Amino acid sequence: MIYKVFYQETKERNPKREQTHVLYIEADSAVDARQLVEDNTPYNIELVYELDGNHLEYEKENADFQLTEF
Repeated sequence: MIYKVFYQETKERNPKREQTHVLYIEADSAVDARQLVEDNTPYNIELVYELDGNHLEYEKENADFQLTEF
């Protein structure tokens, strides 16, 4: 499954919508996706969202879609 992970680049500052970034990751579950990001980055994770069906197709067509691998 593919997950969209919303994050802040640092855990030092309070989250601000304007500074939220996104990455896409393939994992077996949302818990696994969160753990992969936490283990490999200093990011402050806000939300992990599963993409499937039309949502996934939309992201592939209209966003800077690129799977992140660790």
